[in-house]
Amino acid sequence: MDRNQHTNVAALPRAAGNDDSFRQPPVNYEAEQALLGAILANNRAYERVSDFLRPEHFADGVHGRLFESCGKLIERGQIANAVTLKNLFEQDEALAEVGGAQYLAKLQSSYVTIINAADYGRTIHDLFLRRELIALGEDVVNDAFEQDLDVTATNQIEAAEQKLYNLAEVGQSEGGFRSFKSAVIEAVEMTEAALKRDSHVSGVTTGFRDLDKLLGGLHHSDLVILAGRPSMGKTALATNIAYNAASSRRRETAPDGTPIEVPEVVAFFSLEMSTEQLATRILSEQAHVRSDAMRRGEIRDDEFDRVFEAARALHTLSLFIDDTPALSIPALRTRARRLKRQHGLSLIVVDYLQLMQGPPGMRNENRVQEVSEITRGLKAVAKELNVPIVALSQLSRQTEQRDDKRPQLSDLRESGSIEQDADVVIFLYREEYYLARERPTQRGNETGERFIERQGGYEERLEKARNKAEVIIAKQRHGPIGTVELHFQGEFTQFNDLIGDDHLPDVRS
Repeated sequence: MDRNQHTNVAALPRAAGNDDSFRQPPVNYEAEQALLGAILANNRAYERVSDFLRPEHFADGVHGRLFESCGKLIERGQIANAVTLKNLFEQDEALAEVGGAQYLAKLQSSYVTIINAADYGRTIHDLFLRRELIALGEDVVNDAFEQDLDVTATNQIEAAEQKLYNLAEVGQSEGGFRSFKSAVIEAVEMTEAALKRDSHVSGVTTGFRDLDKLLGGLHHSDLVILAGRPSMGKTALATNIAYNAASSRRRETAPDGTPIEVPEVVAFFSLEMSTEQLATRILSEQAHVRSDAMRRGEIRDDEFDRVFEAARALHTLSLFIDDTPALSIPALRTRARRLKRQHGLSLIVVDYLQLMQGPPGMRNENRVQEVSEITRGLKAVAKELNVPIVALSQLSRQTEQRDDKRPQLSDLRESGSIEQDADVVIFLYREEYYLARERPTQRGNETGERFIERQGGYEERLEKARNKAEVIIAKQRHGPIGTVELHFQGEFTQFNDLIGDDHLPDVRS
């Protein structure tokens, strides 16, 4: 039977106003028949195409159902051939219409080698993508002709771009249901990857031992809010995490089955600092040279050598910086997509959330609602690109009015839905910052002895808090909350793992 006698996809006009000229969507029924014949003759051919080919990719719905039926039998450990599929043809009217068991025998007789099967599978998949592109293009044209005051041309461009990205990534322009089976498989693979890592981190590493232990790393599709008052070191911690992540490598399996290590790719959107300022800060952190001295050129030869060596090491990292001010969510999404397509993408850092541009029509009207829309947009980007996003956020002044100035969830500035949308909320707190500004002075009626006693207690508290920072996990969907202490070197704006007194070497003779 000639499969070209019927078409499952509507034909499209070649040119507007020319009803006599039509183009058929691209199909290749012979390739579909040849592939099915190869599978029926040798079930190993199914293994060559099952990782990328799906039943819906076939232009002929009957062929798609046959491919699906073959897959079910093969996955059960049974043989899929003209004999085992005969009952399927006899019970299904749609299959009977194309010739029944005779058509099945014809397919099996059109045998090709297993090597050719993969080529036919890729041809079928490529033609499916072309048909999807045609349908998508038709939708774009029709939407552009419609005059809808609520949908601007920019909105249509963003929607079309979204569909094109989905088509390039997952092979279809619209989202849909996924089977629970595939989700469970991904969960098991994630657990296996964490087990194989020495750090037992399933996500992207932060580079800090105790923080990774509490978080399990930065997980895909998570929105992580890193918040704190000014001068707490939010940007410093964010750059440290970005550098540590870009310096790490994840294990993957090559197509030939050999294990390989792939570098993590980090996108850093710096809305507050320029690229040069951020690069100078990272160089200062890694070379242990004060950034202000670097800017003034007041560094020694040995310090310059350290800066040079740090710069050489940074050249090898896949760390990309975008310093566009007042960036919008659609612009961030577009640039992150492009980076993922060209280089891959493992982590996005945004510094900081309140400097992003809100949706059109909402600016300067309701700041809380505007920030809420931004956090919802960031969460959507994290899910779409399947990468964690670390977004920095300011805190309100009400922390300064409490005796205990450790931040709380209610302190999130213009919070709106920040707390709700975030998967993880991290607060950064340095008691040393506040103690350094509370140095006691002698009161008018206070005795010298009492002042010395009070000053001694202050010095003891200050020494205890010196060079220490608290990373407070106030919310975590996937695990416990808690506090991690880090060592902070203010002159280099660098965080490191804190070595407790119980881990110090015994220097007694």
